[in-house]
Amino acid sequence: MKIQKILILLIFVLAFVSSKAQSIDALRLKINEVLADKSATVGLAIKGTKPQDTLSINGDKHLPMQSVFKYHLALVVLHQVDQGKLSLDDKISIDEELVSLYAHLWSPLRKKYPNGAEVSIAEVLRYTVALSDNLGCDMLFNLVGGTKLVQAYFREKGIKDIAIVHPEIVMQANWECQYENWTTAKASNQALQLFFENTNKLLSTDSHNFLLETLKGTKTGKNSIKGLLPPHTVVAHKTGHSGKNKNGLTGALNDIGIVFLPDGSYFYLSVLLSDSMEDTKTNQKIIADIAKLTWDYFKKK
Repeated sequence: MKIQKILILLIFVLAFVSSKAQSIDALRLKINEVLADKSATVGLAIKGTKPQDTLSINGDKHLPMQSVFKYHLALVVLHQVDQGKLSLDDKISIDEELVSLYAHLWSPLRKKYPNGAEVSIAEVLRYTVALSDNLGCDMLFNLVGGTKLVQAYFREKGIKDIAIVHPEIVMQANWECQYENWTTAKASNQALQLFFENTNKLLSTDSHNFLLETLKGTKTGKNSIKGLLPPHTVVAHKTGHSGKNKNGLTGALNDIGIVFLPDGSYFYLSVLLSDSMEDTKTNQKIIADIAKLTWDYFKKK
């Protein structure tokens, strides 16, 4: 009788494990259907709070980050704030020469201060992350010690699959340079997890909350991860987009983020889309479809 109970228990456990495996495999199949007919390279990684809720497709492939690296930069800026090297209230100068130098690049900060200004680090950070400001980004790179320092910070934290070589002004001047600023979808999730699950270990509470709220307030990429999710879904995310070259090729259209479900749980999702001949709307919908399928998977759990 005792043996029978053990066997029944084993069968139940095996059935439970099998159903979970089939569930994540079913999600993989659905995502592969989205990708099947697309002329694009897509690296993606999904990670929930339980080990079985992990999935990747091309998750170790080196793909260009574009403005996704502004998330990594922000984390290093806030690390230096916590070290006492900087303060969010410190002012940094945007002079007219700098405004002119970045006239051809996306910069809401430049448009706000066309004649230059003294601007707080906090404001520059918000513009850099939430609005993907290129001028603000390069000002912050200069402030913390350059791109190599930001790369070194993450590699020292154990995230090896990352290369941050060029600031925005260099990367945007040469199409090929974007491929030298690369990461992987798995490493992107690791970078998000490193930040989100290490309050008071990685950053102070104030710095952690500042970055989290800024990421939640991201204004770019409304048609990517958030595109098909229910209205008012909270997503702390950072986007990156290369635009198209003269041949119609999109070098990168990316979105990495933490997606919060109604019950308070969350999952990490990083989608790096590269070398796509699809139009921008299709590229965005690829990410939106992946996010919605992932949302549905976790919502049913």
